[in-house]
Amino acid sequence: MGQVFLGESAAGHQAAVKVIKPSVLDEDTRARFISEVENLRTVYGPFVAAFVGADADADQPWLAVEYVPGPDLRTFVTEYGPLPLAETASLGALLAEGLGTVHDAGLLHRDLKPQNILLSEYGPKVIDFGLAVLAERRTTLTATGFVVGSVLCMPPEQARGEHQLDRPADVYALGAVLLFAATGHYPYEGPTWQAVALKIEDPATPPDLAGLPQELGPLITDMLALDPSVRPTLPEVIERLVRVIHGQGLTALQAKRRLTDLTPEIIVPQLPAPAVEFAPGGGVPAYTPTAVDPAAVEDDEQVGALVPARAGQHAVDDEPGEESWSAGPSDPRDILPGKDGTPPRNGRATSVRPLAPLRIAEQIRAAYAREARF
Repeated sequence: MGQVFLGESAAGHQAAVKVIKPSVLDEDTRARFISEVENLRTVYGPFVAAFVGADADADQPWLAVEYVPGPDLRTFVTEYGPLPLAETASLGALLAEGLGTVHDAGLLHRDLKPQNILLSEYGPKVIDFGLAVLAERRTTLTATGFVVGSVLCMPPEQARGEHQLDRPADVYALGAVLLFAATGHYPYEGPTWQAVALKIEDPATPPDLAGLPQELGPLITDMLALDPSVRPTLPEVIERLVRVIHGQGLTALQAKRRLTDLTPEIIVPQLPAPAVEFAPGGGVPAYTPTAVDPAAVEDDEQVGALVPARAGQHAVDDEPGEESWSAGPSDPRDILPGKDGTPPRNGRATSVRPLAPLRIAEQIRAAYAREARF
């Protein structure tokens, strides 16, 4: 469909901006895109990436949604391994609630897969809903029976090329996602997408549930049923997954906290700082006088050599993205205690030492002030 960029509004709000390929949108499809955008505005919920904005009439049409600073489920399982039982059940229950908000808005996801599930410190987020149906509508104009979506999580009716899908299609995809989260593999795998699609459609080939905890076996089997009419509804999925959580001696909230505790911290990228503005007509940076105790400046010279700031840390007064230096200890454990010998509250220093260039400038200013008559 296009490329995804990290965008930033004028006020500093970050969003994920998907720039749609112009070749995907002819005039007729642009009109459908506008309709899809209006539908996306109605989707809400804590487990769905919120709609931010869109422009279907731009030379490069774009769609912006909430930026989620976390890994996708496929990346997480690939790097850290499958989720434990309680965490898998929590993931499924939360995602089912998120999909429920999509369905309540009259939409289907149609391409739910581990790559479209982001893990954040607040819980999982579903992304890219609505775009699959846009791609599907586009391909129906040019190819009969063309299949859109990830075949590894695709229900049989979608693998056959049917376009009149309903909510059970998303239930099947959610079951495939949970199987991957718990085991690291999909219900059906093969060397090509055609080989996988043939297995999905074959009633004689059951899904591969190897490694799946027995507590999840009956539910996942029902969610992956060949007949859409016998698959459980999303409320039933939530109820059965919560029973699994209770069987582990946990509440749903406790299981969610276990899940979010597994999410690794992500450093959010930031735009570089703007260039320094010069004083009008001066051609040099504007100078703002700073009152500094000369005695404190002299004490600061005892700190020691200048050391580069650690990755992810910025010296005081630095803007993100600039190379920064800090004087003295850069480890929070090396922060000096308060005057009464107690550590500063929240692990933060109660005062800040000025940067080396500022200290030198203030020393010169203090020496000049001692000799000046005014």
